[in-house]
Amino acid sequence: MHKIDVYTMDSKKRYNDYASYLKKHFQNKMQKITIHAGFSCPNRDGKISFGGCTYCNNQTFNPEYCQPNKSITQQIDEGIQFFQKKYPDQRYLAYFQAYTNTYDPLPILIQKYEEALAHPLVDGIIIGTRPDCIDHSLLQYLQQIAKQHYVMIEYGIESTHNETLELINRGHTYEVAEEAIRLTARYGIETCAHLILGLPNESVEIMLSHAQKISQLPLNCIKLHQLQLIKGTKMAEQYTMHPEWFHLFTADEYIELLIQFIRQLNPSFVIERFVSQSPPSLLLTNGWGLKNYEFTAKLEKRMNQLNVHQGDYLLDQRN
Repeated sequence: MHKIDVYTMDSKKRYNDYASYLKKHFQNKMQKITIHAGFSCPNRDGKISFGGCTYCNNQTFNPEYCQPNKSITQQIDEGIQFFQKKYPDQRYLAYFQAYTNTYDPLPILIQKYEEALAHPLVDGIIIGTRPDCIDHSLLQYLQQIAKQHYVMIEYGIESTHNETLELINRGHTYEVAEEAIRLTARYGIETCAHLILGLPNESVEIMLSHAQKISQLPLNCIKLHQLQLIKGTKMAEQYTMHPEWFHLFTADEYIELLIQFIRQLNPSFVIERFVSQSPPSLLLTNGWGLKNYEFTAKLEKRMNQLNVHQGDYLLDQRN
């Protein structure tokens, strides 16, 4: 099992929070800048499938400046112009987010990553990808880069339940994700896993089993968010035809689920995100009307009320 170390947690928090993690790694305040580097996806171009994942619509997270017709340097510059107004002294992490950012020949990947790293205000890169789009040659290159720059790979896992992965047309099994994460850790590269809670036909028990399974892996960070139904996606069509497959949480219901999840999660993992809010114009159903920081404040208040901590279920089982 991956090391359980509750003492890495900020004493003021009941979970390992991302802001504290960044402070341990960097002297300056850090901000991610999302980059659309023009990558495709094997689940869209026919290598695996033409349909893509049933929930996917990249419009939900790409800011206006983030367009593949712009160079990586231009996207970084425009992102900095946006963020610098509030924090003029902060530095940046280039976040390769849209689609599959390891899905190209290695020389092309190197060119794009190094263009981002050459920017004078960028201290590292975060690479969003699929667990079936990684290999030894890329990891060897990133291992060398990580000697001078911050490097993290963010794997989309979405679910640890293979029946769900098949239903959402993910195109890989959970075992493939496990293998990719363990391989990445062997190269000493920081690793993050992304999960969606509330996918069709997943019970609370299945969702909580995700926490138990990933707690066995050598991860540094995880990102969570609730299922959102985006107009025009295959999943939105499925919801219209089979609403019984879905349970769309209220904010309070999701908080109660998260608390159970967090308590079963390895306490050494940093939790980067609990929730995501897509633009209301893209949502098939109504959102919660809460900003992310407002939701997090509600979650922290509830954890304080219950006097619970990340990983306390695991620690109780060991004692």
